[in-house]
Amino acid sequence: MRLHRLDITAFGPFGGTQSIDFDALSAAGLFLLHGPTGAGKTSVLDAVCYALYGSVPGARQSGQGITLRSDHADPGTRTRVTLDLTVAGRRLEITRQPPWERPKRRGTGTTVDKAQTWLREYDASAGAWKDLSRSHQEIGEEITQLLGMSREQFCQVVLLPQGDFARFLRADAEARGKLLGRLFDTQRFAEVEKRLAERRRATEAQVREGDAALLADAHRMQQAAGDAMELPDLAPGEPGLAQAVLTAAAVARSTAREQLAIAHCRLTAAEAAQQTAERALADARERDRLQRRFAEARRRAALLEERAGAHREALERMERGRKAQTVAPALELREAADAEHRRAAAAEARARALLPQEDADAGAAGLAAAARRAAEELGGLESARRAERRLADLVAERADVDRRERADEDALREAEAWLDGWETTRAALQSRIETAQEAAGRAEQLAVRCEGVRARLAAARTRDRLTGETDEAQRRALAAAEHAVRAKDHWLELKEQRLNGIAAELAAHLTDGEPCAVCGATEHPAPARKVAGHVDRETEDRALAAYQDADEERTAAERHLGDLRAALAAATAEAGDTATGQLAADAEELERQLTQARHDASGLHAAQEQLRRAEQERERRLADRRQAEVRAAARLTRRESLEREQTALEAELSQARGTAASVAARAEQLERQAALFTDAAEAARAAEESAQRLKEADGRLAEAAFRAGFTTPQAAAAALLDDAAHRELQHRLDAWHTEEAAVRAVLAEADTVAAAAQPPADVAAAEAAAAAAGRLLREAASARDAAARRCAELDRLSARVARGAARLAPLRQEYDRVARLAALTAGTSAENERRMRLESYVLAARLEQVAAAATVRLQRMSSGRYTLVHSDDRSGRGRSGLGLHVVDAWTGRQRDTATLSGGETFFASLALALGLADVVTEEAGGVRLDTLFIDEGFGSLDDQTLDEVLDVLDSLRERDRSVGIVSHVADLRRRVHAQLEVVKGRSGSTVRPHGVA
Repeated sequence: MRLHRLDITAFGPFGGTQSIDFDALSAAGLFLLHGPTGAGKTSVLDAVCYALYGSVPGARQSGQGITLRSDHADPGTRTRVTLDLTVAGRRLEITRQPPWERPKRRGTGTTVDKAQTWLREYDASAGAWKDLSRSHQEIGEEITQLLGMSREQFCQVVLLPQGDFARFLRADAEARGKLLGRLFDTQRFAEVEKRLAERRRATEAQVREGDAALLADAHRMQQAAGDAMELPDLAPGEPGLAQAVLTAAAVARSTAREQLAIAHCRLTAAEAAQQTAERALADARERDRLQRRFAEARRRAALLEERAGAHREALERMERGRKAQTVAPALELREAADAEHRRAAAAEARARALLPQEDADAGAAGLAAAARRAAEELGGLESARRAERRLADLVAERADVDRRERADEDALREAEAWLDGWETTRAALQSRIETAQEAAGRAEQLAVRCEGVRARLAAARTRDRLTGETDEAQRRALAAAEHAVRAKDHWLELKEQRLNGIAAELAAHLTDGEPCAVCGATEHPAPARKVAGHVDRETEDRALAAYQDADEERTAAERHLGDLRAALAAATAEAGDTATGQLAADAEELERQLTQARHDASGLHAAQEQLRRAEQERERRLADRRQAEVRAAARLTRRESLEREQTALEAELSQARGTAASVAARAEQLERQAALFTDAAEAARAAEESAQRLKEADGRLAEAAFRAGFTTPQAAAAALLDDAAHRELQHRLDAWHTEEAAVRAVLAEADTVAAAAQPPADVAAAEAAAAAAGRLLREAASARDAAARRCAELDRLSARVARGAARLAPLRQEYDRVARLAALTAGTSAENERRMRLESYVLAARLEQVAAAATVRLQRMSSGRYTLVHSDDRSGRGRSGLGLHVVDAWTGRQRDTATLSGGETFFASLALALGLADVVTEEAGGVRLDTLFIDEGFGSLDDQTLDEVLDVLDSLRERDRSVGIVSHVADLRRRVHAQLEVVKGRSGSTVRPHGVA
C-alpha cells in the first residue's frame, strides 16, 4: 500500500482545505511530520484512517460523523477527506463525507445531511478515473479485502503507536494476550475452549438426564409391581445404575409371570362353576314357565264356559240377519220411491206458491194453457221494443250534441282570454332571453379565472401532501440505512463465526492418506468437528443476500426521497407562497359566482323554446276559434231533426207500454209469468207420477217379507244387519272358536301336563346361585387381567429401560471424551503439564515470531546488546503465560522488559512494533506496505542511539518503502530533510511542506 495524496477539508483542527502530497514526501524515503503540541499532527493520521475505514483510531474514536468536523470551519463548508493511494496494484481514490448538520436553505434551524462515500479507480488505458461505488458497505468491504487488515490491525501495523508498545513491554500476560488476540484474530481458539466447556456441560447434563429417566422408569416399574420391587440405592450419574435397574426389572418380571399363572388357574375353575349354575337356572326357569302356562290354560277354559250363553245368542242373531238380507232389495226400493215422492210434492208446493192466487189451485192442464197465453202476448211486443231502443239512441245523441256545444263555448272563452294576454307573455319571454345571454358572457370570463385558481390550488395541495410524504420518506430512508447497517453487521458476524469454525469445514473433506489442504499432512489424528450453532456457507450467503436486499431498499428509499423533493419544489413554484386555505376560499368564491352565472345562462335555450311554443300556441288557438264557429252552425240543424223524430216515437210507445214504465218492463213481466206457469205444470205432473211408484213399492215389500218368514216388513227391517254390525258379530264368533282351539291345544301338551304334576320351581334360589358363580368368575377374570397388565407394563418398561441404557452408553463415552478435551484446552488437565490454555498456546507461538522479527532490528538499535525472547514460564495461578524477556549480551542474563530505561524502552518498543508489523503483514497475506508512520517517542534517545534508530528506519526504505516520523523533537528537523510542518492558528491549522521538490 502506497499513499499518493491526502486532501482534508473542515476536519479536526483544519478549518479550510489542506492538501498533502505523499509522493513528494516519500521521494526521500524518510520524512518528518512535526509541529507544536495540539497543532494536528495526529489528525493527519486520523484522516488517513478515516478515509480507509470510515472511523478514526483507538481512543480518539468518540463517534463517527459530526464529532469529526472542525470547529474552525465555515458553516457552509462540509467536512471532506479524500485519499489517493495504490493498493494491490490498483490506483484508487476514496472520498468520505461524515454526516453534516447544516443550516436550512429556507427558514430557520438546521438539518442533517447523511454521510456519503465515493470510490474511484484510475483507468490507465483510458487515462481517466471511473466510478466504482457509492455504498459505504461495499467500499468498506473492498478496502478491507485489498488491505487484508482490520482497522485495529492497520493502526498497529501502519501507524505504529509507540505508547501502546511501551505498555506492551511492561504489561502482564493477560494484557499482552488481549492485544495479540485482537491483532492475530485468535478469538476462534478461545471459542473452541468455550465450545468444549459448553459441550462438556451439555453432555454431563444429558448423562444425568438419562440416569434420571432410568430411575423414573424404575419407579414406574415398582408401582406396576405393587411395591414388591427393590430399587437400587444409586444417584443419577453414578456408575452401575443402569445395570442395577436392569437386574431389578428382571426379578420383577419373573414374579409377575408366576402371579399370572396362578390367576389363570383360578379363572378356569370359576368358569366351570359358573356354567353349572347357569344350566340349573335355565332348567328352573323352563319348569316355572310350563307350570304357569298350564295354570293359564285352565283359567281361560273356565272363562269360555261362563260365556257359552252369549255365544249361542250371537249365532241366532247371525242367522236372522242372513234371512233379512233377502228382503233388503225391496226395502231399498220402497225407501227410494218414498224419498222421490216427498221431493216432487215439495217442488210442486214451491211452484204453486209463486203463482197468482186465482191460478194456484188449477190442474196441470190449466197451468199449461196459461203459459201458452203469456208467450203469445210477449211475441206482439217486438216492434214496440225496437222503437223504444231507437228513442234511447236519439236522447243520447241529443245529449252529445249539447255536451259538444258546451265544450266549444268553454274553448272559445279560454282562447279569447289567452289571446288577450299574448303581448304581455311575449315581452316577458324576450326579457328572459336577453338576461340569459348576458349571464352566458359573464360565465365565460369567470371560467377562465377559475381554471387558473384551481391549478394553483391543486399545486398547493400537492405541495402540502408532498411535504408530509417527504418527511415520511426521510424517516424511511434513515430506517432503511439503519436496517442495512444492522444487516451488514449480522453478515460480518456470521462470516467471522464461519471463519472461526472453518477448520471443521476443512476437516469434513479430510481422507486418511490424502494430504491436508492446509498443512499437507497425510495423517489426521484429531480432525476438528462442527459444534452446535456452526455457521455454514449457505447461512453466510443468506445473510449476505439479506444485507444486499437491505442495501437495495436503502438506495430505493433515498431515490424515492430525491424524487419527492423534486416534485415538492415544482409544486411550490407553481403554488407560490399563498396558503392553501386562502386559495381554497378564492376558488370556492369563484366557483360560486361561476355556478350562479351558468345557472342564469342555462335558461336561454328554455326561454327561446318557450317563445317559439307560445307563437305556435297563438296560431293554434286562432284556428280553433274559427273551427268552433263552423261546428256551432252544423249542430243547430241536427238538433231540429232529432226533436221531430223523438216526438213521433214517443206517441207510438205510449200505447204499447200500458201500465208498465216501459216496453222492456212490460216484456219482462210477460216472460216471468210464462216461466212460472210452465214450471208449475211440470211439478204437478212429476208429483202425480211419484205417488203411483210409491204405491207399487209398498206391495212388493210386503210380499218379500212374508216369503222370508217375517210377519211384517218392519220385523225384517229390524233383523237386518249393516256391514259394521255383521263384521263385529262375525269377529266375536271367530274369536270364540280360536280361543277354544288354543286352550284345548295347551291342555293336550305332554310336557306341560308333566310339569304341572311336579312341585313348584324355585327360580329365585337358582338365580342367586348363578349370580354368586358369576361374581366369582368376574373376580377371577379381573385378577387374571390385572396380572396380565402388570406383566405387559413391566415388559414395556423393561424394554424402555434397556433402550435407555443402550442410548446412554455412547453418550457416557462421549462425555468422558469431551470432558478430557475441555480440561486439556482449559489448562486444568493433569496431561497439560504447563497448564496453558489453547488460545495462550497459539498466542505464544505468535509472540515467538514477533520477538524473533523484533530482535533483528533491536540488535542494530542497541549495537548488538539486547535480544527479545518469549518465555512460557508459569505465572499467576500456576499457569504458563505470555512472558517477554530481554537478553542482555553484556551480562549474559535474561531480565524482564520492565527493567529497561526510558530510551531503551523506546527503541525496544519500536523494534517490537516493526517486528509485529512484519508478522501481521505476513498474516494478512503478504500485502506490501510501502508507507509507514511512527508516532512520537524519539525525545528519550541520545544522539548515538538516535543515529542507530534512524539507520534502522532508513533501512526500511528498501524496495521503495517510505517512513513518516511524527515528532516535535528539534534534532530530527536537522537530521530529516523532507518535512511536513503543521502550523496552528486561531482560524485553524495548516500544513507546510519543507525540503521537497
